[in-house]
Amino acid sequence: MSIAETYLSEFEAQAPVTRRFLERLPEDKLTWQPHPKSMTAGQLAYHLAFVPGGVVRAADTNPAPAPKFQFPQPASLAEVLTVLDQSIASVREVLPRFDDAAMRETWKIVADGREVLAMPRALFLRDIMLNHWYQHRGQFSVYLRLLNIAVPSSWGPSADEAPAFMQKA
Repeated sequence: MSIAETYLSEFEAQAPVTRRFLERLPEDKLTWQPHPKSMTAGQLAYHLAFVPGGVVRAADTNPAPAPKFQFPQPASLAEVLTVLDQSIASVREVLPRFDDAAMRETWKIVADGREVLAMPRALFLRDIMLNHWYQHRGQFSVYLRLLNIAVPSSWGPSADEAPAFMQKA
């Protein structure tokens, strides 16, 4: 199994988990935020939906321009889920194109003609497309908890539900 196939397999297992988290956000809580310095629940949900596709598209360009960090405020949960669907489609389209040589290639970000980041593409995708995504999903679980919304299970049980393999038939 290639590096990209391994990442895609993991991604395919985690995408439905992320969808379950996002689907729990009530429409009337999109502008709620736990602290004035925090993103709104809608902004965080949008970011969580956008990350995998945005990252894999960035990794497809070498060198890539420095990202402009934007956290749009979605108008609806449907908008967030549409972004997630587009993100999933991007990962499925782009990631399999990277053979192991491409995954080992040094991938770079440049800003104003200056290299600001250089690392193997595989490390960038592991770190940002996957690990960064999981970190924000954990952050989103705190938002759900603070809103008194049941937190879905992810790898194991949450305080609110067991994972599918532990549920009774």
